[in-house]
Amino acid sequence: MTSGWTVVACPLCRRSVVWGRTLERKARFTWTSSKSLSTKSRYAGAIPNIKLTEDDPEKDHIDDKRTSVWMLPKMYLQLSKYRLTGLVVLTAMAGYAMAPGTLSMDTLLWLSLGTGLCAGSANAINQILEVPYDAKMGRTKNRVLVRERISIPHAVTFAAASGLGGVTLLACLVNPLTAVLGGFNLLLYTAVYTPLKRYTIANTWIGSIVGAIPPMMGWAGSMGNLEIGAWLLGGMLFSWQLVHFHSLSWSLKGDYGRGGYKMASSIDPSLCRRSTLRHSLALIPLCTLAPLLDVTTWWFAVDSLPLNCWLAWKSWQFYRSSDSKSARRVFHLSLFYLPALMCLMIINKKSLHSHDSDEDKEHEEDHENSTVESHGIGSGLVQVMVVEDHGGTNC
Repeated sequence: MTSGWTVVACPLCRRSVVWGRTLERKARFTWTSSKSLSTKSRYAGAIPNIKLTEDDPEKDHIDDKRTSVWMLPKMYLQLSKYRLTGLVVLTAMAGYAMAPGTLSMDTLLWLSLGTGLCAGSANAINQILEVPYDAKMGRTKNRVLVRERISIPHAVTFAAASGLGGVTLLACLVNPLTAVLGGFNLLLYTAVYTPLKRYTIANTWIGSIVGAIPPMMGWAGSMGNLEIGAWLLGGMLFSWQLVHFHSLSWSLKGDYGRGGYKMASSIDPSLCRRSTLRHSLALIPLCTLAPLLDVTTWWFAVDSLPLNCWLAWKSWQFYRSSDSKSARRVFHLSLFYLPALMCLMIINKKSLHSHDSDEDKEHEEDHENSTVESHGIGSGLVQVMVVEDHGGTNC
């Protein structure tokens, strides 16, 4: 028989534990999740005479808000929005790869690390400033600061160290211009874009500028300047950002409304759809400009045309139907579009093909020179033989 059951929280592992005593021995049941302890009704059917202790009142769940040292790397990744940060780093690497400068793996490594630290710092500050609003949104209510897995001072320390470390690393190991761009982008995201999200729909266009700067940082990391190719890459990323975010915000406009954010999808839906279509079409002439500006070969304009037409067609469907289904299709396509476009640009890079053609010309010139030299040597031998023969006849 059972004399009674008590639900407590284990002081060592912080998990929900059910203790009971039978006539023979103690019985111990451990749940693997700290959220398992819930209301009395959850356990009433499985365990008789269950009761809750005063130390653990009846509530939705017990959540251990303290994070162990071993969990900090995971918390830091979530705080820095590692997926978004990874995308930023990839666009910076693409900008470095597209620059006509000499490839240096050391510079590329420091550029990627510095850009990642700056992006992670910006995302952490964004979450610090938006904790009360994130708690109201289904998409963000489980973020580490909302759940208090990391304290605000802890997050501020992480963000400050990442930001200062990233800018310093870029300045010392890449070049000052790249560091200036990284610091400017950090301030633009945290001090302009983040606050404006609650006041005006213009925040989306400012956020697109933030997304356009990383490939320019990559170009500057290679060349030390911002040539026309860097601005072309920035323009492509600017238009892509608007297509990407407008389609995302359309599906989440209810969530953004609960958080108090001003988005074009809810404030001006017509503008949201027009802007999506307009910038998907703008990517076609931007890709055509690449060979005209000697950034890529003409094959890039040809190869990217089906991809651009596909995005424009999906954006047109979204513009006409104005529903979440078509918006999600544009959003999912935009996730595939960007890496595909970057790969096509790198494959058709103008300086890469011109370097190959220069090497071919050098090989042809070397071959012609060697042919001429061998022909000259042969002619000389013939002349010597003729003279010797002639001299022998005279003798």
